[in-house]
Amino acid sequence: MSPQRPHQILRPEDPAGAADAFLNQMRARRSVRQFSDEPVPEALIRSLVATAGTAPSGANKQPWRFVAIQDTALKSQIRAAAEVEEQAFYRSRASEDWLRDLAHIGTNDQKPFLEEAPWLIVVLKRMRDDRDDRVSEKVYYVNESVGIATGLLLAAAQQAGLATLTHTPSPMGFLTDCLQASEHERPFVLIPIGWPHPDATVPDQSRKPLDDILTIH
Repeated sequence: MSPQRPHQILRPEDPAGAADAFLNQMRARRSVRQFSDEPVPEALIRSLVATAGTAPSGANKQPWRFVAIQDTALKSQIRAAAEVEEQAFYRSRASEDWLRDLAHIGTNDQKPFLEEAPWLIVVLKRMRDDRDDRVSEKVYYVNESVGIATGLLLAAAQQAGLATLTHTPSPMGFLTDCLQASEHERPFVLIPIGWPHPDATVPDQSRKPLDDILTIH
């Protein structure tokens, strides 16, 4: 059993008010596909990833790695490879139902945001724990753990006023090649991130009301 220490939490004077303020901030979050070319400081990206790294994980294995990409040549390489997969998706892989569900969003196989966004963050899930001080190399609840970390990353970006998009071309094996990832790392999601373009638009769509997503016993 690892050493224990007292738990410390910063309890606000008005917990409900703090929760509502965060809710209003997150209600404004949307997936954005048009980015400004205004630079985003590396220090800000580091802070967002540090926040993601606070996520809980199975057996505290922290089975994630975040690759932040600013290099224009690498972003172009990723876009080209992603569009190959997207073309196959829209032409043959996607079912008719899937295409109908996407129609109102207006997406297609062209992904200019992969070059236009100042940064791309590739979230990799690690299928083996290779730290020097590990108890074992096994990892647990990898998708759940990496999903929570990704959610914290998106929330942190929203708090900073940055725009994000969760891009999941399928399959994503090309990212393994582009990034020369290790054999036990798998791409989980690709996130363009930057300031929103002044003329950016997003689909005018609503979210489910609270009564549709909450059951209290």
